[in-house]
Amino acid sequence: MAVTVEIERPTKTLQMVDVVGQYRRYQQEFDDAVLAVLRSGSYINGPVVRAFEEEMSAYLGVRHAIACASGTDALQLAMMAIGITGGDEVLTTPFTFVATTETIALLGAKPTYADIDPRTFNVDPEEFRKKIGPRTRALLPVHLFGQTCDLTAIAELARERGLYLIEDAAQAIGASWNGVKACTVGDISCISYYPSKNLGAFGDAGMMTTNDDALAEKLRSIANHGSTKTYFHDRLGVNSRLDAIQAAILRVKLKYLDEWNARRKEVAALYTEIFSEEPDLIAPPFVHPSAEPIWHQYSLLIRADRTKVMQALREDGVPTSIYYPVPLHLQPAYQLSGGKAGDFPHTEYASEHILSVPMHSELSDTEVEYIAKRFITRVREFKA
Repeated sequence: MAVTVEIERPTKTLQMVDVVGQYRRYQQEFDDAVLAVLRSGSYINGPVVRAFEEEMSAYLGVRHAIACASGTDALQLAMMAIGITGGDEVLTTPFTFVATTETIALLGAKPTYADIDPRTFNVDPEEFRKKIGPRTRALLPVHLFGQTCDLTAIAELARERGLYLIEDAAQAIGASWNGVKACTVGDISCISYYPSKNLGAFGDAGMMTTNDDALAEKLRSIANHGSTKTYFHDRLGVNSRLDAIQAAILRVKLKYLDEWNARRKEVAALYTEIFSEEPDLIAPPFVHPSAEPIWHQYSLLIRADRTKVMQALREDGVPTSIYYPVPLHLQPAYQLSGGKAGDFPHTEYASEHILSVPMHSELSDTEVEYIAKRFITRVREFKA
């Protein structure tokens, strides 16, 4: 067994995501962008929002990028645009944030689930295939932790069965599969710009992307009260417009996104090198050969008392987080799907053993080494 060399505790407080550090690094650019909006008097939609949509469209290589108020709204608007309603089923993963299922249920449809690939934590395409039923209208894979699902297999399955494909890319802006970027394959793709995301606003913000002109028109209308002309309403809609201050902030950040994602990749490589010292107790994230992840999270599976490990790491000044402690099929609010323990063994195992460590572009190599080595020490101390 390799000997873990102790590293001096960093003087800076470690963060799971250092949004304040990132702000300070580019403070003048952010301040100038926000003040320009305040002075313009155009606070909702308007030229800054349109410019951001055009820049995201160019970055991703899609025909349309439609801004909205949040990533959760993006999911709901996408399903409204394709006509999901009561009696329909949308097939997704039980191992993700609640918004994915929440929006399906709010439209009166039924969320149904397929188990994950135990290595990548992403939905297994073959499990998707097994779970398709007569009421299934759409596939909703989630690109979890910044690594894309098998878009080739899932897109082929959607075409074969005549189903809509909605990509939940809330954690995967800039990630790709076989060189094809997330947000470019689905009928509609959904983005979150929540502050902790790789490309995060200073509040809630979201976006939908599509290459379908008709769907783009629907999405824009639904997000604006079902209207394309003021006081004229062609369809049922909601109020989900992006404010210009958030768009201005995101325009600044977009210029640096690839640089930040490259740094996250370096951080992940260093973590993996160190965590590989303890293969019997710690399983670093698996990266599929076809995937190019952007490392939204760095999540490990451990064979140790997770609660004690987390408590000891807090004492070491190392924050950790669990994504996700209770799978969606076991959440009390979503028992309409009839889920029970044992239904999705890979998901349930991950929920019980996963633990995430800090991951962001502001981490130094010294900080990464300290986090990883303290993590190994604590896992050894409390091994199962």
